[in-house]
Amino acid sequence: MTDPPNNKKPDPASPAATAVRRSPEAREMKKLATTRKSGIKLWSVPIMRRAAVQSLIKLNPKKLYTNPVMLVVEIGAVISSVVLLQQLFGGDGFRFTLQITIWLWFTVIFGNFAESLAEARGKAQADTLRATKKDSPARRVKGLGEEMVSSLSLRNGDFVIIKEGEVVPIDGEVVGGVAYVNEAAITGESAPVLKEPGTDTRSTVTGGTLVATGMLRVRVTADPGSTFLDRMIAMVEGSARRKTPNEIALTILLAGLTIVFTLVVITIQPFADYAGDEVSVAILAALLVCLIPTTIGGLLSAVGIAGMDRLTRFNVLALSGRAIESAGDVDTLLLDKTGTITYGNRLAAEIIPVGGNQKLVALIAARMSSLADETPEGRSLLQLAEQVGAPTTPTLSPTADVIKFDPRTRVSGVIQDGRYYIKGAVDAVISLSNERAPEDMQQHVTRISSEGGTPLALAIDKRIVGVAYLKDTVKPGMRERFDEFRKMGIKTIMLTGDNTLTAATIAKEAGVDTYVAEAKPEDKIRVIKEQQRQGHMVAMTGDGTNDAPALAQADVGMAMNSGTAAAKEAANMVDLDSNPTKLIEVVSIGKQLLITRGAITTFSIANDVAKYFAIIPAAFAATYPALDKLDFMKLDSAESAILSAVIFNALIIVALIPLALRGVGYRPAPASQLLARNLLIYGVGGLITPFLGMKAIDLLITAIGLV
Repeated sequence: MTDPPNNKKPDPASPAATAVRRSPEAREMKKLATTRKSGIKLWSVPIMRRAAVQSLIKLNPKKLYTNPVMLVVEIGAVISSVVLLQQLFGGDGFRFTLQITIWLWFTVIFGNFAESLAEARGKAQADTLRATKKDSPARRVKGLGEEMVSSLSLRNGDFVIIKEGEVVPIDGEVVGGVAYVNEAAITGESAPVLKEPGTDTRSTVTGGTLVATGMLRVRVTADPGSTFLDRMIAMVEGSARRKTPNEIALTILLAGLTIVFTLVVITIQPFADYAGDEVSVAILAALLVCLIPTTIGGLLSAVGIAGMDRLTRFNVLALSGRAIESAGDVDTLLLDKTGTITYGNRLAAEIIPVGGNQKLVALIAARMSSLADETPEGRSLLQLAEQVGAPTTPTLSPTADVIKFDPRTRVSGVIQDGRYYIKGAVDAVISLSNERAPEDMQQHVTRISSEGGTPLALAIDKRIVGVAYLKDTVKPGMRERFDEFRKMGIKTIMLTGDNTLTAATIAKEAGVDTYVAEAKPEDKIRVIKEQQRQGHMVAMTGDGTNDAPALAQADVGMAMNSGTAAAKEAANMVDLDSNPTKLIEVVSIGKQLLITRGAITTFSIANDVAKYFAIIPAAFAATYPALDKLDFMKLDSAESAILSAVIFNALIIVALIPLALRGVGYRPAPASQLLARNLLIYGVGGLITPFLGMKAIDLLITAIGLV
């Protein structure tokens, strides 16, 4: 017969726990934690080798068809190769065509290499995660006993017992027992985390983690192959990545530009024939490759993959690429006050009698209503009441009825020995009271609220006898962060269950734009829908089951890894560190992704315009003397101009790979300022760079006699 797990909180410093921490499994998790914190080095030999091999494999047209620009480049390289073979068996220009062909193939390979490099880094990270995904034994509950089975045979709804020193076989929800769990394999943090049933933030466990001390009874919430770790591996290595709407739109734009420049190149031959000049097919292929937007075509996928990689290294798992883009478009942030703006560890600072009641009566109400409250607030109120004079008896009776806190009623307490002991939000307790609120109560509530505290009403038998003062503190630096958001054009809305005065005080101190006081769970989704109807992109965080509808409704919903399975299923991002304030950084990463893509696109298109005005006059001035007036670069010859353009076109992709993978530097500023800055740097820079680069290459290849 299976004994139910002990609900007594284990000691993480016990000899048994120490032994578990020194076990091979714990050492392996510590190694993984170190790897996750330090990250995968981009320019390491294994990463480069893997990327080089993949860049050659991607030459297969079946793999390249999703990138129409690079597919056209490959077609141009093939055409040039065919011309080269013809010239090999007779014909002029073999040496020139050979150089053109080599650099056209390099252009395709370099474009593939950028994407492969980003993918290789993701796959290396996935390998470290996959090392924790093992077929481990599991104690599945069967009737009144248990059976040892493989973790691969577990199914959603099964119950398992996990003992001290054992690996959690699969994702689940704790329904019994208490234990400290080492989650280094997932979060990168080796400090064990307390897990127990009945809480929104400590009731879920993830497969591949290790029970450091204690014992748990867990209900399985996922089938093998669809666990959180499986989803994380799929997203990190890119196998579950699909093109986002912005990428699709940009691909269509690039395809359109490719068609336009293809038509431009096609018209060159008739003009040359009319003038009595001859233009080889290899030259036309080279011109086409130089004029179409090959730079952004080669780097587009790398930018998207690298953006997801940056988010993953920040310990946030994006369940879709669209979620990252949406984060970049967010202009409204919904933030819970407790734990996000404030520390969330509201502790009892004062217990005040009201309505002419003696202080002892208020202390008893505070103590008794908190006997079954395991929250930090409840524990602190119980401790304070006993410290300042409340009797330490009676204890909680086995026959007592516990009134658990409900966000809808906003009260909690105990019914024991026929008496009701209640605490909760002031207006909620007043509505439950059989009498009018004491006259002196409001002044205490006003004072507490004006100081940024949270007032709780205390009642015995539905008669209000006191007010408790819970103190919370705004996190340092929050005002500066919200100032940055205002510079970015993002509106911040604080949601709190506190009364209006407390909410207003905290909002003013933190610097948020607006707030919603006395908010219930349904108010979150109401506010989100209201903002979306006004055309805003909304982001929010949550961890509880009651947050799931709002997380699903928000454009960016970030669930805490410590939260419930329902919250994580509803969200499109999961924060592995369970830090609600990280949403602020997520928005910055999303904006950096969009800015990087826009900057490289601007640079690429400006490059193409510059190359057009650099190549055509130099290449055809002899045919059309009027073009000589535009040939201000004075390149050595038509062949030199074309070869210089082809070489520059290939090398600029290599030069921009670090920028695509690292991302453009981002600082909070209005969109107009960011646009002006990027147009100046990447637009004007994209116009000037080809002239300088091609002239330098022309001088070099002329000096060494390549043309």
